[in-house]
Amino acid sequence: MRKLRTQRAIAVLASVLLVGGVAACGNSDTGGGGSKDDGKITMGFSQVGAESGWRTANTTSIKESAAAAGIELKFDDAQQKQENQIKAIRNYIQQKVDVIAFSPVVESGWDTVLKEAKDAGIPVILTDRSVDSADKSLYKTFLGSDFVKEGRLAGEWLVEQKKGATGPVNIVELQGNTGAAPANDRKKGFGEAIAANPNLKIIASQPGDFTRAGGKQVMEQFLKANPKIDVLFAHNDDMGLGALEAITAAGKVPGKDITIITVDAVKDGMQALADGKFNFIAECSPLLGPQLMDLAKKVKAGETVPPRIETEETTFTTEQAKEALPTRKY
Repeated sequence: MRKLRTQRAIAVLASVLLVGGVAACGNSDTGGGGSKDDGKITMGFSQVGAESGWRTANTTSIKESAAAAGIELKFDDAQQKQENQIKAIRNYIQQKVDVIAFSPVVESGWDTVLKEAKDAGIPVILTDRSVDSADKSLYKTFLGSDFVKEGRLAGEWLVEQKKGATGPVNIVELQGNTGAAPANDRKKGFGEAIAANPNLKIIASQPGDFTRAGGKQVMEQFLKANPKIDVLFAHNDDMGLGALEAITAAGKVPGKDITIITVDAVKDGMQALADGKFNFIAECSPLLGPQLMDLAKKVKAGETVPPRIETEETTFTTEQAKEALPTRKY
């Protein structure tokens, strides 16, 4: 009888140990994002949309860089709607990805969903555009351009070009999406720079939504409402390219009758600059993919990263565009 009791006790103990072992093996969640700690990284990325050549190049850079880095990418196109981005981010939280990255459609209204990601232990990286949240702990870092600087460089070039002007210089401005960081900041930087010359006046400013169609439509309105336009400042190349069509249709010569300044330096814009139809471009590089994947690996590993990482960029005149075009990647 004693022998039988001993055998039963051993069997029970073995069962307990077996169940405990299975539970321990199954509990491989790291808590840093929820995915299994198998060394692989899953990134959820929400893109603004596909509104321009710049954005297309940006998306390509991110997808190619993720593949090269061995990172599984879950990609979503928000079609320029904030509600779509918030939905995508919540889906990524439910899927327990390791890292969330996104380029915000607008600056405001992100605190709630970013706090949800933080509470879930998923680090967030902002790319290209930032948010205006007062709580900087809601995201790990912001990787992107200095939009204020881009606007300022555009304005400083114009001030230099028009330093001998004795009469008014009438400027029209094609803004990006209302509320978007690039639109807000480029407008700010440009305005600050041209304040150095009181002859430079912005007589009309309206959103063209960063699209060629929007740029063309708004420029047509500008031309009808303002008989004398000396300068166009477009917040991106695509709006500037749309404006070219409107200017030409109005019987004016782009680059001569109207000085055109844009931001981005995508191939089509650079070609317009090389052809003398644009006069100056402040660069905004879309090739953020490699840096983003490097940051994803660092934040997943728990490394400290700088809260702000600025991309390296330059400016182009007509002659510089001619030199750069043959090797231009985007």
